[in-house]
Amino acid sequence: MRHARSNFRLSQLVLFSLLFAGWPGMEMVPVTNYAWAESGQSSPSGKLKGNILRGRDVFNGKGVCYYCHGIDGYIGRPPRLAVDTAALIAKLNPPPSDLRNPDELRLKTDKERARAIREGHPGTGMFPDTTMTDQDLADTLLYLALIRKDPHPEQ
Repeated sequence: MRHARSNFRLSQLVLFSLLFAGWPGMEMVPVTNYAWAESGQSSPSGKLKGNILRGRDVFNGKGVCYYCHGIDGYIGRPPRLAVDTAALIAKLNPPPSDLRNPDELRLKTDKERARAIREGHPGTGMFPDTTMTDQDLADTLLYLALIRKDPHPEQ
């Protein structure tokens, strides 16, 4: 049971670390496909608006992004993980992206980032996340804009 739970968490970790690998810029997208990142609650246009604090909670919590990308996106601050989980992450090729370094990021729009989160990121260890709600995604995308110091998140 403990091993199965560890493997499941590892799978989630790999998915989210690679899903968030390489994503500068944010853009408005339909709720039916992807969430929109902007401060506030919701807009009359039917788009979701992100919340940075909730995005941080998702990143460092249920989204397990921090497993690979580090606590609060600091790649050098990994959480305490089971030895086998940490070893698997260390073997990822390519390694997880430093989400605080925009020059290292390959995905340039929120649409690309949202797609990678939802569908996985080919060529990396990031697998699809089927548990994140549209609101969780909008919140996380806005938090990612904050940590990469994007002065003009897509709105």
